[in-house]
Amino acid sequence: MKVLTVIPARYGSTRFPGKPLTPILGKPMILWVVEGAMKSKNFHVIVATDDKRICEVVSPFVECKMTPSDLRSGTDRVAYIAKNLDFDVVVNLQGDEPLIDGKIIDDLVEALDESVDIVTPVRRVNRKEAEKPGAVTVVTDKYRNALYFSRSLIPFYREKKDEVFLKHIGIYVFWKNSLLKFVSLPPGKLEMIEKLEQLRALENGMKIRVVEVSYKSMPVDYPEDVKIVEQELLKRRG
Repeated sequence: MKVLTVIPARYGSTRFPGKPLTPILGKPMILWVVEGAMKSKNFHVIVATDDKRICEVVSPFVECKMTPSDLRSGTDRVAYIAKNLDFDVVVNLQGDEPLIDGKIIDDLVEALDESVDIVTPVRRVNRKEAEKPGAVTVVTDKYRNALYFSRSLIPFYREKKDEVFLKHIGIYVFWKNSLLKFVSLPPGKLEMIEKLEQLRALENGMKIRVVEVSYKSMPVDYPEDVKIVEQELLKRRG
């Protein structure tokens, strides 16, 4: 099984322009993501970007490919790169995950089988963590396949004791054919309401396997997140 990891990195983010090149402990964030991805056993990695400045930074370390600037999403950018390459499995690793551990990628790839289209990770958290801005929770069936993702807390606990939630982490492993099918579909009604791309897959009957991991994702969504990530990196260095 041939596995490709694509890291979509768009320079012109409306919330945080130039985010992939933001220094984290003196190194552009995109390079932290690249280094983490290349620690995976499935280490064929490509950065997909619409900006030559990002390619200039990453090209000494990893392959970089340019994509059109008008693509709708990071997933579309990943599919644009993957469609003409000879790989069975495609990992969509966001370019704002500087703490990514390559083992997470390996675990997700191992969980992919013919019964599902996509694999994605979650972490078990309490209510306080699940209620943080931007958090997405998910509920699954007994086979650990996703039933629904939401920006609201799900499930609803009528009794507040022992509340546990599955917080979604935005990394996806697709069969290549499933990825190409996904990007060919129009946005769904639930996707438009929640602004959650993965709901398009569920609305169209695609299966998403959920894998519980211990990895604590700290994506950089806003400039103030940089300090939080730097503190965590310094803590890990001891």
